[in-house]
Amino acid sequence: MLKRIKQRKERKIKRVRKNLFGTAERPRLTVFKSLNHIYAQVIDDSNMKTLASASTLSKEIADKIANAKSKVEKSKIVGELVGKNAIDSKIEKVVFDRGLYKYHGRVQAVADGARESGLKF
Repeated sequence: MLKRIKQRKERKIKRVRKNLFGTAERPRLTVFKSLNHIYAQVIDDSNMKTLASASTLSKEIADKIANAKSKVEKSKIVGELVGKNAIDSKIEKVVFDRGLYKYHGRVQAVADGARESGLKF
């Protein structure tokens, strides 16, 4: 049973990522969410390097996260931080990778926060 669920998740991820590839000019902004936290990374797939990252565990936004009322608000704050970190790394355009999640709720909030901080995708 668990093996089948894992295979289904892997198929979903492959379906989304077969059309996405992060380059040096346009890296991939990927999102991972767990039950309590959300993580975002800007990845250059050609060099296999993480260029910028942020999560709800980041110390720079700990006070904002503590004051946020919902997980969606926390996700938007994470999106703003990953966007700021990417802009500081001289990255302006990215490809958004939602992974196996629907573009809805927390994943959409990360994307909106990244757009508000200046990233284009």
